Amino acid sequence: MKKFGKLLCLTLGILFMLCFGVACGDVNKKADKTTLVVWAPSEDMAFARQVADDFKAAHPEKNYEFQWAEQSERDSATKVLTDVENAADVFSFANDQLNRLIVGDALSQIGGSRLDKMKAENTEDAVAAATVNIGGTDKTYAFPYTDNTFFLYYNKSKFTEDDIKSLDKILAKCSKTEQFAYPMNDGWYSTAFYFGKGLGYEVTYSDKLAETKVTIDFNNDVGLNVTNSMWRYVKMEGFKADSDDSKLTAGFQDGSIIAGVSGIWNRGKIEQYLGDNFGVAKLPAYTYVNGQTEEQVQLVAFAGYKLIGVNKHSPCLADAVAFAEFYTNRENQIKHFDARGFVPTNKQAQSDPKVTNDVCAKAIQAQLEYSKTQKGVPTAIYAALEGLGNNMITAKTNNKEFEAKKQIDAVVEAVAKG
Repeated sequence: MKKFGKLLCLTLGILFMLCFGVACGDVNKKADKTTLVVWAPSEDMAFARQVADDFKAAHPEKNYEFQWAEQSERDSATKVLTDVENAADVFSFANDQLNRLIVGDALSQIGGSRLDKMKAENTEDAVAAATVNIGGTDKTYAFPYTDNTFFLYYNKSKFTEDDIKSLDKILAKCSKTEQFAYPMNDGWYSTAFYFGKGLGYEVTYSDKLAETKVTIDFNNDVGLNVTNSMWRYVKMEGFKADSDDSKLTAGFQDGSIIAGVSGIWNRGKIEQYLGDNFGVAKLPAYTYVNGQTEEQVQLVAFAGYKLIGVNKHSPCLADAVAFAEFYTNRENQIKHFDARGFVPTNKQAQSDPKVTNDVCAKAIQAQLEYSKTQKGVPTAIYAALEGLGNNMITAKTNNKEFEAKKQIDAVVEAVAKG
């Protein structure tokens, strides 16, 4: 983002103040252009532009201009913190990036009547996802608009409703040419195996939100069994362990994938490709192997939220906050559901019949009963588990054995602190 584009609002506001003695965005001077820079995922760009047009129509007394850039939510914090002062005025991100953005002095705090309204209209968990406790005081730094978890997509012509309850039954109907896709080299997904057996972590923070201590039990005896159970699946020819969004959707399109896990953001493409055979459900149970005994364990997904944040350094801060609030209001959450299938956090929007009757919304609600809140996540866990999954995939590709004990010990060593 060029500094000219980011600072245009500030420059025009200063010039206007010099000439007329008023601030940027004076409601009585429509000629004073207010430019807001917005970052959104490519899949949300059409929706975001429409929201911006509606926002401009709702404020005819002002001369708004929007500048756009595509930015995935999962990498937002990294991009913003590269150059906070010249990052977007408004941007979306996953809530597990909240602490990083606060520590990086990147987010404007939400307060006053806007916070009261947000709390009244959205679910308690959604507001909590945008809130941190600093020095004994809860502070909210973003607007929630949808949950962020993953579930099962499948081709209904290939599986019965009983099949999809069990990963082993799913894989029994898969093959090298018709696979089950699970991104084992993505820690956001692979943690589901460990969470299913009750494993986890605990993070202690300083008053400045720095990690001071991290404990994680993924390498105890249960964790080692979980890792070996994961390796058992990766070795199967019907299990596609290097799946990502592009491979998943392409596989459903050409038929090389007949079931897989992902979030609501891939609904549009998968539903288009499967047509009448479009099926969704909560995640299946997997077989946990402990010596000679086996146990069916429900996969437990991360449950987080997607948030809209406002850059603390925005030269048009009041306008940016107003747009972020507008973007996430009840009407736009319903429109976002229509456009992308994003289940609202707004309580009134959640009760809309089009939401309550939706198959994906039902699958998400079923999965949320088996979920772990995506808050207080150790900074290093995703990279460490990415390495674990990639080492499994490499071992399979090269027909080598996987040293589970060594590998999971390395994960814990990378994540633990203090």
